[in-house]
Amino acid sequence: MTITTPPPAPVLREHRVPADGLYEGPRELRRVPEGRPDLPYERFRLVPLGRVIGAEIHGVDLSRPLEAALRAELDRALLEWKVLFFRDQHLTSHQQRAFAGHWGELETNPLLATGDDPEVARLDRSTVPTFENIWHADVTFRERPALGAVLQLREVPPAGGDTLWADMAAAYDNLPQEVKERIEGARAVHDFIPGFSRFFPPERLAAHQERFPPVEHPVVRRHPVTGRRTIFVNASFTTRIVGFGREESDRLLRLLFQQAHAPEFQVRFSWRAGDVAFWDNRATQHYAVNDYAPHRRVAERVAIAGDRPH
Repeated sequence: MTITTPPPAPVLREHRVPADGLYEGPRELRRVPEGRPDLPYERFRLVPLGRVIGAEIHGVDLSRPLEAALRAELDRALLEWKVLFFRDQHLTSHQQRAFAGHWGELETNPLLATGDDPEVARLDRSTVPTFENIWHADVTFRERPALGAVLQLREVPPAGGDTLWADMAAAYDNLPQEVKERIEGARAVHDFIPGFSRFFPPERLAAHQERFPPVEHPVVRRHPVTGRRTIFVNASFTTRIVGFGREESDRLLRLLFQQAHAPEFQVRFSWRAGDVAFWDNRATQHYAVNDYAPHRRVAERVAIAGDRPH
């Protein structure tokens, strides 16, 4: 009887990649909470633009008042898709404010220029290039960060100027388990100065320091409606994790910031003048792409006041 000896296992050279990078392999891509029924929409046509985030809404005229049933269905679409796009709306400032007002009280930001209406911020990228080329959620330096925002492009460049959004619930779902355990219950400090200091002189920022002191929010926020866990730190405003040494805080924040960079969690939108985007600031981060110089890009945004993160 002949006994066959299996060949020895190959010996691979020593190999590693730097720790705390994005992890390759399959991703968990869940658009809605487990057990939530995926019901059809009856009052408009919805066209998905991404697997977990982003959809175009067809058949809705935002210049007209929303009846209760339509508002409720749009709200469900917002919770399920996180950012909604409406083509060719060409709203006046009053109409844009009226649409946003269906979701709550509006808020203003004294650091941003305004358009024809004091509650409408004008983002003219030919003057001050604020908050482009960085992933962030809006005004997390407030005790009650914005619920969401309605953005309309007034003027678009001939090419470029897209905006991306990332689903921060999907970003959380795909964290390594040991990282989830490490940040469970942790809180982080948010401050307006790091983000705005890239664009404004110290004299202008100093005038707002007392109005906007640093605040603490959970590193992992539970969405107040869907209950989903989301990463709630961002590279514009989050400065440190409370109770962690500086080195460990920086390392964890770098890892958490990177999660928005995975294309599987993103949607990218190419604008035409008159297009409107409406996003859930509690569930997303966004990134405005500055690749259109020397052309002009003008957007107007209305922000909806939110609640205290938990």
